[in-house]
Amino acid sequence: MTSPMIDIQNISKSFDHKTVLSGVNLSVEKGQSLVIIGGSGSGKSVTLKCVLGLLRPDSGSILVCGEDITKIGIGNRKRVLKKIGMLFQGAALFDSIPVWENVAFGLIQGLGLKKADAKEIAIEKLRRVGLSPDVGELSPSELSGGMQKRVGLARAIASEPEIIFFDEPTTGLDPIMADVINDLIVECVQDLGATTLTITHDMASARKIADRIAMLYHGKIIWEGDKADIDRSGNDYVEQFIHGSAHGPIQMDLLKT
Repeated sequence: MTSPMIDIQNISKSFDHKTVLSGVNLSVEKGQSLVIIGGSGSGKSVTLKCVLGLLRPDSGSILVCGEDITKIGIGNRKRVLKKIGMLFQGAALFDSIPVWENVAFGLIQGLGLKKADAKEIAIEKLRRVGLSPDVGELSPSELSGGMQKRVGLARAIASEPEIIFFDEPTTGLDPIMADVINDLIVECVQDLGATTLTITHDMASARKIADRIAMLYHGKIIWEGDKADIDRSGNDYVEQFIHGSAHGPIQMDLLKT
C-alpha cells in the first residue's frame, strides 16, 4: 500500500494561548481531492499554512510526498515546494508584470526556465483555462475577477505539479463564474492526475471538486467522508453548515461567545 501524498498527523497550533488547531488528522491519497469545509475562524487557513510550511505547528507532523515538512531544512522544503501548485484566494497576481509572466513566474524564478520557453508554456496553460494568447500581454488590472481567477489557475498548473492547493477558489465570483472555475479545476486536475487539498466555505464548490470532504470546527475535524455521504452525516453541525441554516448548534455556540 502506497503512502498518502499528504499526511497530517495530530497537529495542534495556538496563538497567544488561543487554540486554533487541536489534534487534526487528515490524509490525502495520490490523485485524490480532499476539501476542508468550515466557517470563518474554524482553522482552515492555518491548516493550509502549516501544510505549506508557512507556519510551524506546535505539535504533530505533516508529511508531504513522504517528507516531514515540520523538520526538514529550507533547502529540502524548497525542493518539496517545487512539486506543489497553488491557487490563492483573490488570485494574488502581480500588477507590475503582464499576465503571461504571472503564469510563468514559478517556471522562471523557481525552475530557472528561460523567459521564451516559460512564455510558451504560459500561453498554452492560458489556453487550457479558456483564455486567448492576447490576454497574456494584458496587465492583471485589465481583467475581470473571473479572468484573474483563471490566470491564477493557469499559474497553479503551469509546472504540472503533483499536488495543488486551492484557497477559497470561488470567493468573490458570481454563481455562474464560480461554476465555470469549479469545472476548470476538475478538468485540469484530472488532466494532471494531481492530488489536491482545498479549503472553502462554498458547498457548491466542495460538492463539485471533492472526492472526500472533511469539516473543521473549533480546530477539530468533526466529520470526514466521501462527498456522497455528507448529506447523511448524522452530525448536527455538518447538517447546519451544508444547508446554511441560521438555527442549530453552531448558532448557539456563536451566541455564547
